[in-house]
Amino acid sequence: MKCPFCQHGDTQVLDTRVSEEGDVIRRRRRCGKCDKRFTTYERIELIMPAVVKKNGSRTEFAADKLRGSLMLALRKRPVAAASVDTAIASIQEKLLTSGLREVDSGYIGELVMQELKRLDKIAYIRFASVYKNFEDLAEFQDAIAEVGQARKP
Repeated sequence: MKCPFCQHGDTQVLDTRVSEEGDVIRRRRRCGKCDKRFTTYERIELIMPAVVKKNGSRTEFAADKLRGSLMLALRKRPVAAASVDTAIASIQEKLLTSGLREVDSGYIGELVMQELKRLDKIAYIRFASVYKNFEDLAEFQDAIAEVGQARKP
């Protein structure tokens, strides 16, 4: 590891600690040349699959866009931020464990709809109306009936 102060290539690890969540390793280091200390963090680098849009173009997966879509559907709804974070993590985990290098944007939309159906029925209807491009009242009624059936034991 290069020293960020003098660019010397020989640094010594003084202390190593694992974060509470267990997903990050923190290391205190000391430069052998200038004797200055600095901290480095090690994280697992996971590569999300590329997103293939309806027009065939490809783009990087963006968690910010996912969060924006969820927040728009959940606007003025009583859903905790922690629940939104959990939903985003769930979607990302499903994408990572799929093992695919590319996924259709439609697949991501379906995952979002599953999470919204679990979080808030009104948000689900909002998202579905845009995602499925509802054109008349019958389509809204079908979506509402679907959500209503899921609720009955």
